[in-house]
Amino acid sequence: MNTSIYHISLLNLFWVMLPVAVVIVIYIRWTEDRTTLFYALGRMLTQLLLIGYVLTYIFNSDSPYLIILILSIMLVAASVIALRPLQKKIKSIYLYSFISICIGGIFTLLMVIFGVLDLNPWYEARFLIPLAGMIFANSMNAVSISAERYENESERGSSYLDARATAYKAALIPIINSLFAVGLVSLPGMMTGQILSGVDPLIAVRYQMMVMLMILGSAGISVAVYLILMKRN
Repeated sequence: MNTSIYHISLLNLFWVMLPVAVVIVIYIRWTEDRTTLFYALGRMLTQLLLIGYVLTYIFNSDSPYLIILILSIMLVAASVIALRPLQKKIKSIYLYSFISICIGGIFTLLMVIFGVLDLNPWYEARFLIPLAGMIFANSMNAVSISAERYENESERGSSYLDARATAYKAALIPIINSLFAVGLVSLPGMMTGQILSGVDPLIAVRYQMMVMLMILGSAGISVAVYLILMKRN
C-alpha cells in the first residue's frame, strides 16, 4: 500500500474556498448578518495556524504538567463556548457547563488512554491532545444543544422532566445520526486521515470505532450531568 500522503499547498487550499464563498453569499443575503461568518472563518484559520506551531512544541516536550495545563485550558474554553447560544447567562451555569464537560470528558479520556490504548507514558501528547480535543469538542457541542433546548423548553413552561427529556434527545441527534451514517454515508475524519496516510483500513476501522464510542459516551454523560445540575435552577 502506498504510505505517502499528498502535500496540500496554501495556494491549492483556496479551491475549497469556492463552495465556502457560495455559503457566505447565501448567509449574508438570507440573514443580513455580515460579520459572524467572516469572524468565524478568520478565527478558525488563525487558530489552526497557531495550533500547528504550538503542537509542534508540545509534541517535542516531555512534561506531564504542560499536558495537564493544556487540557485544563481546553476544558475551560469548551465550557464557555458551549453556552454561547443561551440568551440568559448566569455564573452558576458556566460552572455547571465546566463540571459536566469535565466529568464526561475526563472519564471517557481515562478509559481510552489507560484502557483502550494503554499509553506509556500516559501523557504522550501525540495521542492525548488530539483525542482530548475530539472528546471535549463533542461534549461541548452536545451540552450547547441541550442548554439551548432546555432554556427554550423552560421558557415555554415545560416541566423539568419534559424539558430534560427533550433537551437530552436533541443533544444526541447529531451523534446518533453519525452512528447510523458511518461507513454507509460517510467515512469520518480520523478514519479518512489514516487511510489517506496509508494505514490499513482494518486498523483505521478500529480507531474509528473507538472514536465513535468515546464521542457518544462523553457527550451523553456530559449532557446528563448538565441537565441534572440545571434542576437546581
